[in-house]
Amino acid sequence: MKAVAYYRVSTAAQGRSGLGLDAQRQAVGELCHAQGFRLVAEFTEVESGGRNDRPQLAEALTLSKLTGATLVIAKLDRLSRSVAFLSALQESGARFIAADMPEADEMTVHIFAAVAQRERKMIGTRTREALQAAKARGVKLGNPNGAAALHRAGKGNGPANAARAQAVARRSSDLGPVVAKLRAQGASTVREIAAGLNAMGIEAPRGGLWQPSGVHRLLARLEHADMP
Repeated sequence: MKAVAYYRVSTAAQGRSGLGLDAQRQAVGELCHAQGFRLVAEFTEVESGGRNDRPQLAEALTLSKLTGATLVIAKLDRLSRSVAFLSALQESGARFIAADMPEADEMTVHIFAAVAQRERKMIGTRTREALQAAKARGVKLGNPNGAAALHRAGKGNGPANAARAQAVARRSSDLGPVVAKLRAQGASTVREIAAGLNAMGIEAPRGGLWQPSGVHRLLARLEHADMP
């Protein structure tokens, strides 16, 4: 049986570094070995899961249909988190299998997509509401006293450091949809993303304006979170 692999990462940094892609390739390779697939082609896309206009995926699907191959992905959300997109894909007759859900049937795929789509919307809503509430109270986002520097130096007690790490992870997760939106609007470099965050009035973690270095760290955290 033939298989065509499709990999997707959400950031250009992931695409250049191979982080995220390596894990996907390993998962696809293990699935192909277990299922007896022969991999005939691989396609890689650098695009947000919220967008459906993906040329590499279109080529992968076309080749799959032409060769009778099955489209193989590492995780179902590498295809899309959109219910409409996955439904259209299923109706097209394209065969695909995900390494994280190899036994998923049509109903399972639809339910998963619905849950993921709702979660994406809820994250965006929570982010906007939190920012608006903070601004209304006159609260400055981030930590202007430099707690991040203390954390890097290993100072402070364990629970406090763990709490700070969790706060950083939550804020990075909340900023994910904002960064994805900026990319969809054309921001392709860390400098352009920094300018977009500043224009929206979103402060950097330690207060003040975003700098390219801060965006680079944010993308690294998002990249790590995106890895299976």
